[in-house]
Amino acid sequence: MSVGLIALLDDIAAIAKVAAASLDDVVSQAAKAGVKAAGVVIDDTAVTPGYVIGFAAKRELPIVGKIAAGSLRNKLLILLPAALALSYFLPSAITPLLMFGGAYLCYEGVEKLYEAVMPHHAHQHEAELGTVALQAQTLEDQKVASAIKTDFILSAEIMAITLAALPAGSILKQAVVLAVVAIGITVAVYGLVALIVKADDAGVALARNDNVSVIASIGRGLGHALVRGMPIFLIFLSAVGTAAMIWVGGGIILHGIEAYGPPSIGHAVHSATDAAAHALPAVAGLLKWIVEAAISGVIGLVVGAASIPVIGYAVAPVWKQVKRLLPG
Repeated sequence: MSVGLIALLDDIAAIAKVAAASLDDVVSQAAKAGVKAAGVVIDDTAVTPGYVIGFAAKRELPIVGKIAAGSLRNKLLILLPAALALSYFLPSAITPLLMFGGAYLCYEGVEKLYEAVMPHHAHQHEAELGTVALQAQTLEDQKVASAIKTDFILSAEIMAITLAALPAGSILKQAVVLAVVAIGITVAVYGLVALIVKADDAGVALARNDNVSVIASIGRGLGHALVRGMPIFLIFLSAVGTAAMIWVGGGIILHGIEAYGPPSIGHAVHSATDAAAHALPAVAGLLKWIVEAAISGVIGLVVGAASIPVIGYAVAPVWKQVKRLLPG
């Protein structure tokens, strides 16, 4: 074998090693960044099944598919380039935009509480807002548009948190990591949502299995449990989603206040978490998280409650005028 060919093979091997190391680095960074965004991911997973409730079983997966496609389109075509452009040209705008998104999450969460406590007034408020979609010809269109709108905010938070968690590096590597996180989280979230919304159908199928075997008998028991338990689980999941919206939104605003507001607010929060940790050192980490989450929740409730009249009396009229001007 000639020396030149051996040298060429050595170069190819070296390039392959660099490529493999680079791929490992991308996967590692994507995994770490995904963990940072876990709170928002849980929120996204808990919120979405509520948009599918009430539709015929045959429409459940197509609706989830439409929302997933909209989510992926938002992440890859809008949010990824926007996040990279902002981080490069205007990094100071990222935190205020995150706070704006957090305020919207607080509004969505408190609006759901408002609907549960005062349904008549909440329905009036929704009627004033009108539909989100420009061409919402059916209830399904409205639900899908509303879900994609909420997902857009959650996806923006995920992409921004991911970008903030990445070490300094080339813009190309950041783009690849963001794309990996966007695709991975979308597949994971909506795959899980699909399993959740079809669990009751799986339960019915198991319960109807009339085979006399032991395995079939166990399956029937599991099927009956799924059929009885899924409505309760979906109610619980909806409550978790609502609480997560308020908590995550409030937490984002709290971190923004710590960055831009008076230092005394940040000091007060840290003092409260430290006091809780010192009270029970054995579970210090858990108590610090609980106290900060509680403070975030209170902030989320206040911001969300304040947002409802603002949305109703300021944003809704402007949106109606915009819809009249746009085609369709």
